[in-house]
Amino acid sequence: MNKPLDYIFPNPPEGLDLGALDLDNIPQHVAVIMDGNGRWAKKRAMNRLKGHKAGIEAVRETIRCASDLGVRYLTIYSFSTENWKRPQDEVVGLMDLFAKTMLAEVDGLHEENVRVRTIGDLSALPAETREAFEEAWQKTRNNTGMTLVVAVNYGSRQEILNAAEACVRRALARAAEGEDPTVALTEADFARGLYTADIPDPEVVIRTSGELRLSNFLLWQVAYSEFVITDTLWPDFDRYEFLRCLLAYQGRDRRFGAVK
Repeated sequence: MNKPLDYIFPNPPEGLDLGALDLDNIPQHVAVIMDGNGRWAKKRAMNRLKGHKAGIEAVRETIRCASDLGVRYLTIYSFSTENWKRPQDEVVGLMDLFAKTMLAEVDGLHEENVRVRTIGDLSALPAETREAFEEAWQKTRNNTGMTLVVAVNYGSRQEILNAAEACVRRALARAAEGEDPTVALTEADFARGLYTADIPDPEVVIRTSGELRLSNFLLWQVAYSEFVITDTLWPDFDRYEFLRCLLAYQGRDRRFGAVK
């Protein structure tokens, strides 16, 4: 972190103590399930796409705040493999929104030294959307600051199946070379086939809107993550809510199955 806390959080709400944040215990990887755009819009008699558009500012705010605090990886769950079941106009609108937002934001992210990458199957996305994500990756791939991981057309069960298939292919390749294909499989071997093979597992998963489920998100990677649930709908999520989530995380006693 290279910015003082009162710069990152200039107007903290009453009762929110900036000094309670342990700067030596900032999680390396934060994953966020951004939920509540549709309900936010419904409360205001708007269509769901208006809610998704309103959520863009929350994404900006969270990226900026996480980067300033020294978070190394921020993963945002943008579109799941199940989201194709939504009304066609919403899906089309989301794909267009992804493309326009990525193209509009990439220069600013690049200036902030943020690296942008994706996890998921981009092959099913419209060409314009794929190209926008690819442009962002190419422009920022050599940046050394925080990595923004956008999970798009992402489904953890399919990711795990892909990793299992990769293990089978490696075993068959060993057999073809006359080597023993039955070498014991380790967790590290299996994880090589995940989208996140080169990314540390998240220490904390934040879910907005009060929902209590994973929604097929990072099932392997969150085995020992801490979960922080906030009732705040995603478009209302800001840096101070992010701070509250970090404070909740820092208040946990992480034992990883051991006894202290």
